Amino acid sequence: MVLFELINPAPLTQNVKSREANIYLYRAMWLIGWIPPKAGLLRYVYLFWTCVPFAFGVFYLPVGFIISYVKEFRNFTPGEFLTSLQVCINVYGASVKSTITYAFLWRLRKTEQLLDTLDRRLQTDSDRQKIHDMVARSNYAFLIYSFIYCGYAGSTFLSYTLGGHPPWSVYNPFVDWRDGLGSLWIQAIFEYITMSFAVLQDQLSDTYPLMFITIFRAHMDVLKEHVRSLRMDPDKSEQQNYEDLVNCVIDHKIILRCCDMVRPMISRTIFVQFALIGSVLGLTLINVFFFSNFWKGVASFLFVITILLQTFPFCYTCNLLIDDGDDLANTIFQSNWVDAEPRYKATLIHFLHNVQQPIIFIAGGIVPISMSSNISVAKFAFSIITIVRQMNLAEKFQ
Repeated sequence: MVLFELINPAPLTQNVKSREANIYLYRAMWLIGWIPPKAGLLRYVYLFWTCVPFAFGVFYLPVGFIISYVKEFRNFTPGEFLTSLQVCINVYGASVKSTITYAFLWRLRKTEQLLDTLDRRLQTDSDRQKIHDMVARSNYAFLIYSFIYCGYAGSTFLSYTLGGHPPWSVYNPFVDWRDGLGSLWIQAIFEYITMSFAVLQDQLSDTYPLMFITIFRAHMDVLKEHVRSLRMDPDKSEQQNYEDLVNCVIDHKIILRCCDMVRPMISRTIFVQFALIGSVLGLTLINVFFFSNFWKGVASFLFVITILLQTFPFCYTCNLLIDDGDDLANTIFQSNWVDAEPRYKATLIHFLHNVQQPIIFIAGGIVPISMSSNISVAKFAFSIITIVRQMNLAEKFQ
């Protein structure tokens, strides 16, 4: 299908740029109102649409959950309350993350300009094949995220509505779902549409870090191949070999500039997620273990997957990026430099020194983004479950 053609690597006869790894990402941003036309009347119409998802997903949902708890708390069953509360906490985090992402979209555009420079410096078909594979892999990953996030929203909507209850119990001043079946479905559909705005905004905030780090890793892989080929062509002069080394140094500096450009965005959004993942995951698992039937358990299980997808793949990719830096340093040291001229050796030493500085992203300027940090913050979920078990809270609320 044409819609999914980007999940397969394009042939080398086709010119593919690194920015094409984000085609599906930007299509979703356009759909949610984040990429307006540059000029014309349609720009102002589109800006009105931009306000709609923000009004419902960023402002209405957080307020609606709180009002619902104040007015309807006695009517909640434990399972319904936990289903609502776990999403409520995540909605507050998603509101902050999506606002940060939207405010810093210009950084992604600047990063793509730097990536265009790296694309122009590709030398061989092998280099281009790496970029083609990365583009397909990134778009495929975004589709997987889309199916899982949409699957959660759809399964929660159906399981609760068919069970005779609104899926998230968000306050609605115009409809009382207890007035009849029609009112229930109006409330449920309204909640589903509203939640879909928040889910898509959350997905965009969760996927852009993974997409861009995947692109950076592909160019690091290309750079390692360029370093391996240094001074391996007997037909090149020492001046030409030196120019090849300088080009490698420049490529590395551009990759570092790309990382610096997205670092403020990633630092803020991942910090918000680190702050929430333990509590949200803990509440969801309690709901699954103690208060869910089969279909509601399926919806909660999909929610657990979405929570894990918000940080674990990205943290793992950050670990891989650090490993890429170590591999690049080893590749430089093992390159053919022993009998090179002094100028070449001096530049190589400087290059090696810079490469040995790991590329690290820090959440909120406090916590290094890595698998170990992610596991540490996620462990709080099991602390919550332990407290519930030891105090028999689940039985008391049955």
